[in-house]
Amino acid sequence: MPTSKHGDGHPSPAAISATGLRKSYGDKTVLDGIDLNIPAGSVFALLGPNGAGKTTAVKILSTLITPDAGQARVGGHDLATSPQAVRAAIGVTGQFSAVDGLITGEENMLLMADLHHLPRPEGRRTAAELLERFDLTAAANKPASTYSGGMKRRLDIAMTLVGSPRIIFLDEPT
Repeated sequence: MPTSKHGDGHPSPAAISATGLRKSYGDKTVLDGIDLNIPAGSVFALLGPNGAGKTTAVKILSTLITPDAGQARVGGHDLATSPQAVRAAIGVTGQFSAVDGLITGEENMLLMADLHHLPRPEGRRTAAELLERFDLTAAANKPASTYSGGMKRRLDIAMTLVGSPRIIFLDEPT
């Protein structure tokens, strides 16, 4: 397993490692052998022009699609053999918002808590803490459709953090 070094010199498993990831749709290759070794505790940005395969890489690493070739580990778990363990270790904020505009910000957060099977009191506490952390407490009881674009994005990211993921993917975070 690829490793990185902690500040104390001890090896630690990489948060994400990939070798030779490839993906094609028909005769169009969208990923052509990407290799990654991202240390735990780091912030990593995958940059490139439109069509470079960034979203495809995120979809593969978050188990939404399978690669045509290559291997990857996320949170110490093999993508091919332990996809459920990968899903349990990650949070994903997609390119398009997961916020439901028909319900309030707080209801969006509580829905995520339910999806993560948090006990009701813990879900309410987590939702309240994250709404405060993202400066959304004043708007928590308003329909999310009334939020500004920036508020919706903050709510979307807060929703991603409900399950306390070890690894977070932000696709098009701006």
